[in-house]
Amino acid sequence: MTSTPAERTSQQSERVLVLDFGSQYAQLIARRVREQHVYCEIVRHDLSADRIAALAPKGIILSGGPASVYEAAAPRCDPRLFRLGIPVLGICYGMQLACDALGGRVGRAQAREYGRAVCEIVGDDPIFAGVPGQTEVWMSHGDQVDGLSEEFVPLARTPTCPMAAVRHTSLPVYGFQFHPEVTHTPAGGRMLANFLATTCGCSGAWRLEDFAESVIADLRRRVGDDRVICGLSGGVDSAVVAALLSRAIGDQLSCILVDNGLLRKNEAAAVIDEFTNHFKTDLHVVPAEEMFLRTLAGITEPQEKRRRIGKAFVDCFVAEAGKIQGARYLAQGTLYPDVIESGAAPDGPAATIKLHHNVGGLPENLQFELIEPLRDLFKDEVRRLGLQLGLPERIVWRHPFPGPGLAVRCLGEVTRPRLDTLREADSIVLEELERAGLMRKVSQAFAVLLPVQSVGVMGDARTYDDVLAVRAVETEDFMTADWSHLPYETLARISSRVINEVRGVNRVVYDISSKPPATIEWE
Repeated sequence: MTSTPAERTSQQSERVLVLDFGSQYAQLIARRVREQHVYCEIVRHDLSADRIAALAPKGIILSGGPASVYEAAAPRCDPRLFRLGIPVLGICYGMQLACDALGGRVGRAQAREYGRAVCEIVGDDPIFAGVPGQTEVWMSHGDQVDGLSEEFVPLARTPTCPMAAVRHTSLPVYGFQFHPEVTHTPAGGRMLANFLATTCGCSGAWRLEDFAESVIADLRRRVGDDRVICGLSGGVDSAVVAALLSRAIGDQLSCILVDNGLLRKNEAAAVIDEFTNHFKTDLHVVPAEEMFLRTLAGITEPQEKRRRIGKAFVDCFVAEAGKIQGARYLAQGTLYPDVIESGAAPDGPAATIKLHHNVGGLPENLQFELIEPLRDLFKDEVRRLGLQLGLPERIVWRHPFPGPGLAVRCLGEVTRPRLDTLREADSIVLEELERAGLMRKVSQAFAVLLPVQSVGVMGDARTYDDVLAVRAVETEDFMTADWSHLPYETLARISSRVINEVRGVNRVVYDISSKPPATIEWE
């Protein structure tokens, strides 16, 4: 049974709940709150007021969402929560919902706003303390509040939205039509900090160390004397999970590496070295390259690749796990972004963007109980946690790697020759970034082998070879990302080395797409 974060995590002295109405940015709100050292959890939007009261949050934030409040099937919260005396901040759809529930009117905006807008502060309120009288905000809405009851007062406006921010006169209820959680609203962090400190009375005493100690204690209590199996992928997430479990239960941990032939160059050997010599772990390695290549033969559709890889991984993993005596639990390195993008938030309605290996494909008759100790953390928090647990920086700062591995960076059919080509090119990309001192500046970088050939000339001969794309992004949370402006010299060295050293590639292109609208991975 899947529990909510509030039920999975030990009680926190201060907690803010984000009610998720289907926004792809709900987890960004939680992350911004945690940056203010206030513990925050995302929960389903229709929790009863009684349940919310029992959780005793210091504040409630209503997320945005794609619905319109006047639609019959629109997701709604329990209207009694506004009368609990707990401060509420509604963002975008959340603001419209709050105003609609408390006597306001919501309708189609005459001019929809998508993107940056200039917001003018028109009301004197502590929530805007330290915010300029005119400030840039990020809008993304087609509906807006077009009528307020006498119990609301406007606090801010934009040229096309006269009620960009509002406050209830007698209840601790605020609404922002714009998105303070995104970096495109420069003063958004200050607004959220004001809401947390002044309106909610949060002291900002929560630290990631508290989370780690709480999770370790929970793991010890839950696992008892049983054995836990952890799947290793070579990425930082599974490494931190293993480190947490090692701290919590010691030699009751067994790790399994499925060597599926889809890892980066020399990665399987590096993982084996790290988790036998550094962690002294009971490590089981499953050689499965041939099986995965057979499974993927002829498959080009991205979601089908992910499904097949997920099933093959589970088959290999379960077969090996069955050989480990006394194993009751399976640990995974699932993170918040994995959960949200897979539409698998704790009973939340967010739309599926793509399947994630960690959160899909587990059989219903799985013989193990699932443990996901990082499920409520973001990537930057996982890295910080890894350092606190004593992991070496070379592990902690390794660039993220997708669960399906190189199969989703090898567009089109996945074959051993194409994988070998991609592996060599990818290693050159990373080597040149390391050489230029850019590995920390760039959040994620990799090569993508395209199912496209182009004409070229090598020596005096005509070639018709593969095209390789290089992807490098900078991001704080991996939910939004900007393409990295790498130096021309670095790009030139990457291109020259790939074309000269990797047989079968005669053209290199650079991906300058941001997320959104693109995703970081191509598939």
